[in-house]
Amino acid sequence: MNILLVYPQYPDTYWSFKHALKFVSKKSANIPLGIITVASLLPDDWNKKLTDLNTAKLKDKDILWADFVFISAISVQSASVKQIIMRCKHFKTKIVGGGPLFTEEFEYYPEIDHLVLNEAEITLPLLIEDLKSGNPQRIYRSDKFADLTKSPLPDYSLINIGKYATAGIQYSRGCPFDCEFCDITALFGRRVRTKTPEQIISELNQLLVAGWKGGVFFVDDNFIGHKKKLKTELLPAIISWMGKNKHPFTFITEASINLADDKDLMDLMAKAGFVKVFVGIETPEESCLMECNKIQNNNRGLVESVNKIQQYGIEVMAGFIVGFDNDPPNIFQRQIEFIQKSGIITAMVGLLNAPRLSKLYQRLKNEGRLSSKFTGDNTDYSMNFVPVMDKTELLKGYNRIIREIYSSKSYYERVLSFLKQYNPSSRDRITFNKIMALIKSIFYIGILRKNRRYYWKLLFWTILNKPKIFPLAVTYSIYGYHFRRVFRNIT
Repeated sequence: MNILLVYPQYPDTYWSFKHALKFVSKKSANIPLGIITVASLLPDDWNKKLTDLNTAKLKDKDILWADFVFISAISVQSASVKQIIMRCKHFKTKIVGGGPLFTEEFEYYPEIDHLVLNEAEITLPLLIEDLKSGNPQRIYRSDKFADLTKSPLPDYSLINIGKYATAGIQYSRGCPFDCEFCDITALFGRRVRTKTPEQIISELNQLLVAGWKGGVFFVDDNFIGHKKKLKTELLPAIISWMGKNKHPFTFITEASINLADDKDLMDLMAKAGFVKVFVGIETPEESCLMECNKIQNNNRGLVESVNKIQQYGIEVMAGFIVGFDNDPPNIFQRQIEFIQKSGIITAMVGLLNAPRLSKLYQRLKNEGRLSSKFTGDNTDYSMNFVPVMDKTELLKGYNRIIREIYSSKSYYERVLSFLKQYNPSSRDRITFNKIMALIKSIFYIGILRKNRRYYWKLLFWTILNKPKIFPLAVTYSIYGYHFRRVFRNIT
């Protein structure tokens, strides 16, 4: 078999970091971890090529070469998926589709020849066996969850890692919480399944041998879902490995806010090299937290929890949502004030949407409030249901939040507030790419931008007061540039 694996293009959104990547001469923010793991599940004697449309163009000759084109995608990549399908159909090349997009909405893709739904460790071998016997089915699905201790090492031979800003590793799947708007428990369950420490160390060694240095994203939806294993098995193993290898990586992940309640866990994560964690804060309105079953966020001081985590040298990035049924009229101002007070630099504010497999989707369907297809894009001002608040007022308020928190004045205030308190456990390495990023930032932000005075004020303050974290100040300036470009016309 000749297999062409294709990873669709990621649109220009908050998380694409498209406008920041040019400063560090990278093509894509993240390595396509899912599809290079799928590649390792294919038979060794099959020929494999991979095209990541975020770093390269899809060539006609590769489609013609392939017996099958494998597409793995999430909802936000749906527009790119449709273009890939059209090209494959033009050349009469068969298509296999998998990943969250097809698992949730496979009926929207009648052109796909074979659908490998749910977790590939279970369903992909079924397709492979049927292809060998000459009797492949159209849909493969399972209500069982995969044993991650049997998940293979990703196949890094298929990609050029130099084109990516961040590498990736997955330790666990599943989340113990069950937020109404989230589809993770439907996709991966509430029982947290993990790889072994030995598997993770093998993946770290693999990255090291491949020449990777820098950031590694643990892509788990809730990294701290199994705290006991983290504290007694994985983190001690990573700390030991990092020490033996002279700390080649820094780590980023996602976790629930109750991380702030466990001092030992925060201490271990900091020692292991974790420097950033994304937390779903969602809203300061407790009635909305109850509405969406975000119980881990309720009845706590959210700003204090953020501060506790950051005191360990772990920066908190955060997600926020407006559009809940219980949002009060002043929710927009409250969100602005919370974000500014917390000093959270990377604050992703989105309109509430209902993924197909979420409990929110089912509730809204029962209430007759669904209105359109879920796009998965957190910056396109879309909602797939009719909100309780007047939609015009909701969009107006949402736009106000975005314009306020990413205005140069507010954004740089948060950066400065964070840097004054932030004490990283290690000095940021100076690399050629970072020197070039500084030079480019001086030109694009320090010279061309209208509100460049905020940029210069931050850089001079950092040089004079905390030169150790000067590279971080440059990085945040570049992030701000990206956010303003994504949301357009913000000064």
